[in-house]
Amino acid sequence: MVQPVVLVEGESDRLALIAAARVRGDDLRAEVVALGGITNLRAWWLERRDPAVPVLGLYDAAELRYVVGALVAGGLLREGGADPAAVARCGFFGCERDLEDEVIRAAGAERVRKTLDARGELALFRVFQGQPAQRVRSVEAQLHRFASTASGRKTVFAADVVAALPPDRIPDPLAALLDAVAVVAAAL
Repeated sequence: MVQPVVLVEGESDRLALIAAARVRGDDLRAEVVALGGITNLRAWWLERRDPAVPVLGLYDAAELRYVVGALVAGGLLREGGADPAAVARCGFFGCERDLEDEVIRAAGAERVRKTLDARGELALFRVFQGQPAQRVRSVEAQLHRFASTASGRKTVFAADVVAALPPDRIPDPLAALLDAVAVVAAAL
């Protein structure tokens, strides 16, 4: 049976998408592939893509040009189609800054702190907040930076926060991607 493939930048995005599907009660009928960086999208598309398999994805807004290049190379988008809405119609959904930013905004700082507390990292975050460079940043900016300050933390950060969200608070790019996967999978 053919399943759609969902391409995401890294393992943290893959785990967050799986967590979002679980929270929403979705049957994620897709293979989710972490590319090891969005710049690998075009190579994956040209070298490994089976034209019979629908491909969808998630990207950061700053990486739009790489996504457009891959979609143009794959024949799904015309040259000059760098409009995020056109890219979304091809099944690729962008995060404003990155997934961690989307997750922090959707959850709110308090819920993210509770997630850190549940993981035993709230005290570490409080120490981090006291650093001179962090004192001038907003709590949201501190949480964003903290997410990638220790080995392995970024990998689970977004997924842990998403898992603590109610279904209606799933970040828009994840929700749109899950909706698109459901439509594509149902059509197969």
